[in-house]
Amino acid sequence: MLRRKFLQSIPVAGAGLTLSVRHASSQQLTTAASTLVAFFSRTGNTRVIAAQIRRAKEADIFEIVPAASYPEDYEATVAQASKETRSGYLPPLANFVLDIARYDTVFLGFPIWGMTTPPVIRSFLRSHELAGKNVRPFITHGGYGIGSSMDVVRSLASESRFQEPFSMECDQERRTLQEVTGWLAE
Repeated sequence: MLRRKFLQSIPVAGAGLTLSVRHASSQQLTTAASTLVAFFSRTGNTRVIAAQIRRAKEADIFEIVPAASYPEDYEATVAQASKETRSGYLPPLANFVLDIARYDTVFLGFPIWGMTTPPVIRSFLRSHELAGKNVRPFITHGGYGIGSSMDVVRSLASESRFQEPFSMECDQERRTLQEVTGWLAE
């Protein structure tokens, strides 16, 4: 236990490694890749796409994680994200890409929350310099499209070069919960 506490308190040194040991297992960073796949995923849909991109492009992968996890309960997460978006709150991140300058291309993955970019993605964009990089967004949504997400991403990384985003409708958690609730009520 003492060793774990000690290791968690030491920043990991080296090119492209994360600042936090706590989440090092969710990162696969090398010293050779010029492409980074950075993503946030709540239910796992975006994570699946991120892993496929990492394999196909032989890229490094970095999971964007808020310092304080969002609630497990879907409705509580929706309420919290809505409040954060309305107020402009940027949740602190649990980890950072230390040497983002070495990447030429960043695949940026996230789900649509409330017809826009999740607050944690806004935090990532504010805390990582992407000027001059090729940014290739990949976006998951529950059937309503990508909303204002690209306007938000472009405004927070205005000096980046963007390619058309890949977007994909994935299972919608709200629809699933409603159907199960209806079934249980019968």
